[in-house]
Amino acid sequence: MFVAAEPDSPAAPARILPDHQRGQPFWTGGASGQLLIEHCDQCARWVHPPVGQCCECGSPLVARPVSGRGTVFTYTVNFHPFNPGVPVPYIIAIIELAEQQDLRLAANIVDCEPDSVFCGMPVEVRFERQGSGPDAVFVPVFAPAN
Repeated sequence: MFVAAEPDSPAAPARILPDHQRGQPFWTGGASGQLLIEHCDQCARWVHPPVGQCCECGSPLVARPVSGRGTVFTYTVNFHPFNPGVPVPYIIAIIELAEQQDLRLAANIVDCEPDSVFCGMPVEVRFERQGSGPDAVFVPVFAPAN
């Protein structure tokens, strides 16, 4: 059954805001221009997504800044307009960060045409502020590296 939105209902956000309590440093580090990823000081392993405990040695993890540089591991271009606030097409990619071979995260690629993206393309992080006040998050997105 189709249910129409009420005429005075708020517009959908351009991006769905994450529940950032679990990975708060990841979602708020962009306020200072830092991409914060959990790191194990015991075995020197980077871990993402945030889980709090090292999957290799069981030690507690601490959010540490990374370079924000990486490469496109794989990607897809979405042409389906699921949300009117998000223009299509847009690129969803898995980025492999420079700090560790298997350290990957999902993010949008910005500031380039979809047909110019390729696997292995060097990228660097940017941040998009979403929300306001204490609930603001800084969504990491990636752009072609200069």
